[in-house]
Amino acid sequence: MTPPLVLDAHLLAAIEFTPFLGAVLIAWIFSVCLHEFAHALVAYLGGDRSVRDRGYLSLNPLNYIDPVTSILLPCIFLVIGGIPLPGDAVLIDRSRLKSRNTEAAVAAAGPAANILLFLLIAALIHPTHGLIDAAGPDPSNAARLLGVLAVLQVFAVLLNLIPIPPLDGFGIIEPYLDPDTRARFNEPRYRWMGLFALFFVLFQVGPVARAFGNTVDLILNRFGLPYDATWRHFDLIWS
Repeated sequence: MTPPLVLDAHLLAAIEFTPFLGAVLIAWIFSVCLHEFAHALVAYLGGDRSVRDRGYLSLNPLNYIDPVTSILLPCIFLVIGGIPLPGDAVLIDRSRLKSRNTEAAVAAAGPAANILLFLLIAALIHPTHGLIDAAGPDPSNAARLLGVLAVLQVFAVLLNLIPIPPLDGFGIIEPYLDPDTRARFNEPRYRWMGLFALFFVLFQVGPVARAFGNTVDLILNRFGLPYDATWRHFDLIWS
C-alpha cells in the first residue's frame, strides 16, 4: 500500500495536539538522545575525553549544548510534517580523535543508533515473530507508538545519511576532504543553508517527497513491517 504523503506543509493547519502526539514527541526526543549519545560514546572511545566532562555520556537532553537544533527543530519538523531532522548537539574536539577514520565513525554512530533502535522495534512489532501486535484491528497505544517510531527511525537514518552539512552523511565524508573545503562547509551559513534547503526540497518538491516516502515504505516492507503496523499509526497522528 502506498505510504501517506506526510511531507506536505498544508498538514500544519489540520494538526491537533493530542496526548498520543505528545507521547510521540517525548519518544522522539528520547531517540534523539540515543543518537547524540552514540556520537559522544564513539568520540570518547576514539580519544576525546572531553565529552565525558561536558556530560554527553548520559541520556539527559539538558546536557546537550544545542537544544534548538537537536530538540526544538526536530520536534517542530515532526509536528508540521513528520520529518525529524536531528541536528548537531555534541561538541567534539576533533584534534583529540585518533584518525580520520575515527572522525568518520563518530559521525556514523548517530545513524547507527537509529538503525539499532529500528531493528529492536521491528523485532517487537513484526507480525509473525514480534511480541506486540501493532497490525491488529485494535492495537494498544504502546503498539501504535512503536509503529510510529519505526517509521521515524527510518526517516532519521535516510535523512542523516544525505551528504550535506550539517547532516551526518556529510560528517562521514568530511574527514577525507581537503582542509579548505572542510573549513568552507563548516561556516554557519553553509550549515544552515544545507538544512533549510533540504527542508524546502522535501516539503515543496512533490516527486522528491514521494520518492522519499516510497523509499521508507520499501525499507519497512523489506523488514516485514506492513502498512497496518507502521504507516497507519503514523498517518493517524495527522488525521
